[in-house]
Amino acid sequence: MAPSEALAVPTQSGASPDRSKKTWQNRVPFAPSKSKGGLGRPNTRGSRRSGASKKRDAWWKTRLFAGMYNDIRRRAPFYLSDFKDAWDYRVVPATVYMYFANILPALAFSLDMFAKTNQSFGVNEVLLSSVLASVVFSLAACQPLVIVGVTGPITVFNYTVYDIITPRGTNYFAFMAWIGIWSLIFHWILAITNSCNALRYVTRFSCDIFGFYVAFIYLQKGIQVLTRQWEISDASAYLSIAIALLVTVVAYICGILGNSSLFQRHIRKFVEDYGTPLTVVFFTGFVHIGKMANIELLKLPTSKAFFPTTERGWFIHFWDISVGDVFLAIPFAVLLTILFWFDHNVSSLIAQGTEFPLRKPAGFHWDLFLLGLTTGVSGLLGIPFPNGLIPQAPFHTTSLCVTRTVSDADSEANKGHTRRVVDHVVEQRVSNLAQGLLTLGTMTGPLLIVLHLIPQAVLAGLFFVMGVQALEGNGITLKMLFLARDRHLTTRSDPLIRIERRSAVWVFVALELVGFGATFAITQTIAAIGFPVFILLYIPMRTWAMPRWFTEAELRILDAPTASPFTMESVGGNHGGVIEEESNDGVFDESGEAESGMRLSRHESVIQEGMGNADGASRRRRSFQNAEGMELDNIEKA
Repeated sequence: MAPSEALAVPTQSGASPDRSKKTWQNRVPFAPSKSKGGLGRPNTRGSRRSGASKKRDAWWKTRLFAGMYNDIRRRAPFYLSDFKDAWDYRVVPATVYMYFANILPALAFSLDMFAKTNQSFGVNEVLLSSVLASVVFSLAACQPLVIVGVTGPITVFNYTVYDIITPRGTNYFAFMAWIGIWSLIFHWILAITNSCNALRYVTRFSCDIFGFYVAFIYLQKGIQVLTRQWEISDASAYLSIAIALLVTVVAYICGILGNSSLFQRHIRKFVEDYGTPLTVVFFTGFVHIGKMANIELLKLPTSKAFFPTTERGWFIHFWDISVGDVFLAIPFAVLLTILFWFDHNVSSLIAQGTEFPLRKPAGFHWDLFLLGLTTGVSGLLGIPFPNGLIPQAPFHTTSLCVTRTVSDADSEANKGHTRRVVDHVVEQRVSNLAQGLLTLGTMTGPLLIVLHLIPQAVLAGLFFVMGVQALEGNGITLKMLFLARDRHLTTRSDPLIRIERRSAVWVFVALELVGFGATFAITQTIAAIGFPVFILLYIPMRTWAMPRWFTEAELRILDAPTASPFTMESVGGNHGGVIEEESNDGVFDESGEAESGMRLSRHESVIQEGMGNADGASRRRRSFQNAEGMELDNIEKA
């Protein structure tokens, strides 16, 4: 499967996107072409200019709807190719993997809400929420790779609101409906006023804290599921713990095997792609072997097909509530909007991170508008509010990567060795849509019966797997391992070793752990709904306070933009980058392309890290080398 026909040249970015006649050289200046080479004629004129030298417009002069309009304008030319490009084998394992990776944690979250909201939310509510989100975002979003569904934070939000308002005798579902309605209004205001431009200040620092928090939420929920097993008997609890640990180990080994050198590659990839769902299927039947069959285990509670868990209809009577409670829902809606603005956008950033050579433009403003729509509709249907999933969203992008083998011929020490690098990502909408339709099919009677056979211990093991995998690649974890490692045995290629002040690494990690600890602690109290505020406050601290103690060189190594300038074009680029200005005639100057020193290729992309820029912020640049006519025999599906 070849990548998209329209490629982009990413460079630095970082000035206000609200001024007219501004664009970026890393925008997608190529319309789809019918030529064999797949490259269209450029259609913009670029001239480099430092973002720092630009006189920025006052914040109150923002161009309303400009962000959403530009997102749609950039992404619309690729809509048909989003379906044509799905004719690729990688879509099949990605669909199967994401179906299980999305539905099983969501079902486990439904257990939590089922127990803590007096059975207000159950399996069908969670499934319908996932279906609504996947259909809307796969068909209408500018970022269809982002998986949207029921998350751990929204689970905490739902039962915290329940604990606060039900003692007052308030209609819970009507109150949640008004939270959704107010949140819809706030989402749309933020989308219309281009609030996502603030994402230029979000770096790996804040994303790692939030990712670390989400990983521990998964681990915590897994433990909570196991503690409920003592309601049956000690034997049930101990068997559940054993099953959960076995699921964790087997599923984790399946992931490791895909990147190992054992067996043939097609066997490794099969195990990596389908190992997790097969593990769930195996251990669902494993508990019926021998004497284990005589031990009662808690199963997943289900209800009637396509009906709510409680005796009610799918449409909430949101008028059955007092006027005072309608306005009382506003502060809750504000907190929900803050959570979704950060959580969904961070999921989108990580799913389109610098490690993925994406070639189709992003669109944060329009997707925030859609998120407001799904939030309002979910409130009226009485289902959990869906938003971007971590770590499922980046896992989805990873599962769609196509890799190739390269040799380390340039390195004398590694001469003759080969390694696999990402060649391109199969950017399409079908895998997200297909897993949503599979989820809809799960609401049918026969499949609900099958779901009822899954022991809760298996779901706990899946929680542990996803939590461990999320921690494994987190920047906080990697920095802690660096500090714990013998410095004499640390490889010279580790960027952190170039930091002269080792205390800088300690302080940076300590700040991240304080942010995580405070966020996690808040979620254990009645004030849990306010937890996203603390992480949000860390963004201005990272942007303006931390550079006063850390040097520019240290921050370039310790931190980095979450996504490439190409992805960040939707929000004006990364903070402190280089801006491109569009000429009146809108024609790209070919000399500007030559001056950039970059060539395009349909087949090969290499991500490079730059070390310096005007204000010392880190930058990443993707360069494409011309490879017309090159043989693709060495490209393998990964």
